[in-house]
Amino acid sequence: MIPRKFARYLPILDWGSRYDRAALGNDLLAAVIVTIMLIPQSLAYALLAGLPPEAGLYASIVPIMLYAVFGTSRALAVGPVAVVSLMTAAAIGNIAAQGTIGYGAAALTLALMSGLMLLGMGVFRLGFLANFLSHPVISGFITASGILIAASQLKYILGVPASGHTLIEMLTSLVSNLGAVNFWTLAIGLSATAFLFWVRKGLKPLLRAKGLSPAMADALTKAGPVAAVIVTTATVWLLGLDARGVNIVGAVPQSLPPLTMPSLSPELLKQLLIPALLISIIGFVESISVAQTLAARRRQRIDPDQELIGLGAANLGAAFTGGFPVTGGFSRSVVNFDAGAETPAAGAYTAVGLAIAALMLTPLIHYLPNATLAATIIVAVLGLVDLSILKTAWTYSRSDFAAVAVTMLVTLLVGVEAGVSSGVLLSILLHLHRTSRPHVAEVGLVPGTQHFRNIHRHEVQTDPTVLTMRVDESLYFANARFLEDSVTNRVTGDTALRHVILMCSAVNEIDLSAVESLEAINNRLSEMGVKLHLSEVKGPVMDRLKRGHLLDELTGQVFLSQYDAYQAVLEQKDAVAEQPASAS
Repeated sequence: MIPRKFARYLPILDWGSRYDRAALGNDLLAAVIVTIMLIPQSLAYALLAGLPPEAGLYASIVPIMLYAVFGTSRALAVGPVAVVSLMTAAAIGNIAAQGTIGYGAAALTLALMSGLMLLGMGVFRLGFLANFLSHPVISGFITASGILIAASQLKYILGVPASGHTLIEMLTSLVSNLGAVNFWTLAIGLSATAFLFWVRKGLKPLLRAKGLSPAMADALTKAGPVAAVIVTTATVWLLGLDARGVNIVGAVPQSLPPLTMPSLSPELLKQLLIPALLISIIGFVESISVAQTLAARRRQRIDPDQELIGLGAANLGAAFTGGFPVTGGFSRSVVNFDAGAETPAAGAYTAVGLAIAALMLTPLIHYLPNATLAATIIVAVLGLVDLSILKTAWTYSRSDFAAVAVTMLVTLLVGVEAGVSSGVLLSILLHLHRTSRPHVAEVGLVPGTQHFRNIHRHEVQTDPTVLTMRVDESLYFANARFLEDSVTNRVTGDTALRHVILMCSAVNEIDLSAVESLEAINNRLSEMGVKLHLSEVKGPVMDRLKRGHLLDELTGQVFLSQYDAYQAVLEQKDAVAEQPASAS
């Protein structure tokens, strides 16, 4: 019997206990469809990462099985993805040359470090850290990465040598080598790209018009990339185009994933520390967003912290079986979901299918042109490019637009690591900026109600002796002084004022710096002959206040509601006004 505290780390015990024949049938069907899709995609993403094509297959076998044991998503398909593959190439490209033993060893080490980081974050329940990456910044980074990835594959489409990690470097290198274009390669690359774009948009409607069922038409559409692989491979073999300069995949080992050992060189670990952290964060954000979106459609629950453990285990599996960093992929997960996958077992069956392909089918891809794999990547990643985010961000918020624009520009012009680092930094700075200047509104009583609203937006009742202010943010060290200054600036010079009521309905947290600021406000108002009152203080905030001296020294009172506070201070005013009359 597995103890409960360990059982929560093994979601397979939950869904596995209810697994039945119907789920088996649905999972097997989904696995067949996803396997067909993943074979060319895995090869292509290995090419993008600068690794041999078999590394893509290896990174899609054991990692998927481990995620099936530890992951909580029923539909997430784990393996190599475009953005993480690009980040892998960027991270180890300056450490070792592509094609060398050192390059492959660095990829294994990167997967190991990413796995350990994700695993540690999951065990210590640090999934919330991903919330510091704002959606606009992530959209900007992914869009820029999609453009970079597409640009990086043009050299394979043209059949020219080219290099560079930034957009300008890539384009400059391509232009300088245009004289070396291989027209056979160009013909294959353009044909494959055009065909794959047509498959995405036009094949399914055509098949439906021919009378095929929706399920069959969808399955054949998903198999489009496989058709491109078969046709272009056969063309190169029959015409002997490899002898005419068309670059091909070449010999691929016919074997299951090997046992590998990542390098633990202290110097290498130091060089890969930041890239591994960035890959972990970006991979987790991409994966969790896909998993939660798909889970919501079936009213299922995703545990972010357990997802970290599942992805960590998957990356550790990749590190010891000849792979490279992996995460949950959007396109393959959607295909898995649409194909009817009911449990993570569908991923395990997909891994079996890929293992069979690695063991038996690799001789068939010897003549597969790199241009076809590049076309597969270009068509896949252009779906990630969303330039409309710039217009949306500009319309909604200038600060969000600045974050998106800076992230995109830095990614395109400086590099992937600098782009994602700037995105993380901008996300944190934007959060600090917004919360350091909380909205503080002067409010008044809406006639005929007990509600208080902004005096600049509504017709409300106010009293010259009473100032009521609503604080629309939790209070902490970064914004405590702003509140202090806001109250002081409003009160200074208002000689009629006798009471200040701070409406705290939106204050969910308060730290020591904020309490000290409230104490300073209380003392300053007391010196002016003005009483400070608090209203609608939430329980956790009140618990914090009781630990300090503020409540003992407060010149006014704490009220359950803003209306009670307002009525009480007005009654005090009336009582004071009546005292001389009664004395006479």
